[in-house]
Amino acid sequence: MTVVLAACLALTLLLALWVDSRWGEPPVAIHPVVWMGHYLKACGRLTVRCPPALAFVLGALAWGLGAAAVGSLAWGLQALAWHLWAQAAQALLGGTWPGLAVGAGSALMLLLMGALLKTLFAWRMLRDETAAVEAALQQSLAAGRERLSWLVSRDTAGLSESEVRESAIESLAENLNDSVVAPIFWFVLLGLPGAAIYRFANTADAMWGYRGLRHGVNWEWAGKWAAWADDALSWLPARLTAVLLALAAGGLPLRALRREAGKTPSPNSGWPMAAMALALGVALRKPGVYTFNPAGRAPQAQDTALAQKYASKALLALVPRALIAMFLIVLNWPS
Repeated sequence: MTVVLAACLALTLLLALWVDSRWGEPPVAIHPVVWMGHYLKACGRLTVRCPPALAFVLGALAWGLGAAAVGSLAWGLQALAWHLWAQAAQALLGGTWPGLAVGAGSALMLLLMGALLKTLFAWRMLRDETAAVEAALQQSLAAGRERLSWLVSRDTAGLSESEVRESAIESLAENLNDSVVAPIFWFVLLGLPGAAIYRFANTADAMWGYRGLRHGVNWEWAGKWAAWADDALSWLPARLTAVLLALAAGGLPLRALRREAGKTPSPNSGWPMAAMALALGVALRKPGVYTFNPAGRAPQAQDTALAQKYASKALLALVPRALIAMFLIVLNWPS
């Protein structure tokens, strides 16, 4: 039966990737990550204005309750899917066709699992938004700045053409980990609950994990647990993303990658961004914070397209390795 589970989980991942490439993001009204955001926004209003110690405790408690709810729902759905898949497989292995309810149910659960997993990563949207920034920049600097503001949280009003392009490439690299590699990584290790909890943690960090003031409100303590959790869950996937980008570019000097990756305050975000800067041979910078590959040239329009190509090749390199790892993990589960 473990072979059946491994095969169905592999089909779930492939189906999710196909749905993403074919349709992209689902409507906002039914998007699970949007629902996570609603929960986090409501809890944030209650915790952020508390005294530091209480804000930290309430923020950690709200994070834990949300992660538990998300993980439990995903686990329940996966357990039901496994039950139906196992019933269908037993019937087929016994030389009979599964009953209509079991057969239809197992097929439906496979489709549902694939559709839900797709909502927990966002490759097509990331690729398209990066391309949209470059397209807008070709129209005018003002249009490029405006389109970039859809993609990043920093103030884009005073950015130069080169800085707009740098920010778009940085965002592509960083979110290749946050929105693609890391959710798939945790799905491979822990199934749908792993991907769901990671996506919740990453969304919480995006909404709460700020040092100091944001929009006039101090998130330092209310968001500290969310930031720690995201750092922990993203640690290995971020380095895996850098390795995949290095492979896509035909190899990168490891010593230089390590040196450049350590330039960010975050323990993780520097890895994919540094890898992308070195792969393209360009300098990527956030004034006053970091400069990756300072000896590199300013990025040009063709570098945005090349960055997308490297990111696509990284994903293509990840998929077969993820499928192999999934089979090895499931087949070695205790009986």
